[in-house]
Amino acid sequence: MSLFSNAVPSARRYLVAAILVAALQTIVLGYVIESRAAILRNGSDVVLKTAPVDPRDFLRGDYVVLNYDISSVPVSSIVGSIPKGAGLRTLWVRLKPGEGTFWTIAESSFEPLPKQEGSVVIRSSPFYSYDTIESEAITVQYGIERYYVPEGEGKPLEQARQNGDVSVAVRVAADGTPQIRSLLVDGKPAYDEPLY
Repeated sequence: MSLFSNAVPSARRYLVAAILVAALQTIVLGYVIESRAAILRNGSDVVLKTAPVDPRDFLRGDYVVLNYDISSVPVSSIVGSIPKGAGLRTLWVRLKPGEGTFWTIAESSFEPLPKQEGSVVIRSSPFYSYDTIESEAITVQYGIERYYVPEGEGKPLEQARQNGDVSVAVRVAADGTPQIRSLLVDGKPAYDEPLY
């Protein structure tokens, strides 16, 4: 009898623990989805020109590998000081409308840039920087270098990308976090990203 009575409280503890773990997982998943949707709802719109990518690497599985003109940030655009020593860095890049519909780099900084009318500040993903910068540009990523497409629909995109006809409409949150809103072919939406 005592063996059965000890098993019931133990089973309750496992049930309570399982419910707590499931609730925590649901909260985390909901937060991730809502964070992305909030950027798509409230972010600032920019259109980015894609840069050439090795055609063998353009389409991998069901996602498109994207590279942007703004991924190569000229060292001459950096305002403020360049951090000394090696380590992980983040670059804030101010974008302004350029020729046509595409946005281009106006300035960049290793410190957050203030808001400015007619511009949008986008934040790079953390990258490793060495003691000195010896090249004319810093190559960065923004976390928008992949776009998932429906299975089997990559070949027309690959051809359009080869012809330089692919661009990306992006929304940028107030903190600089970007989110792809739409993949454009010849300036027209080919794939729109749903909120949820």
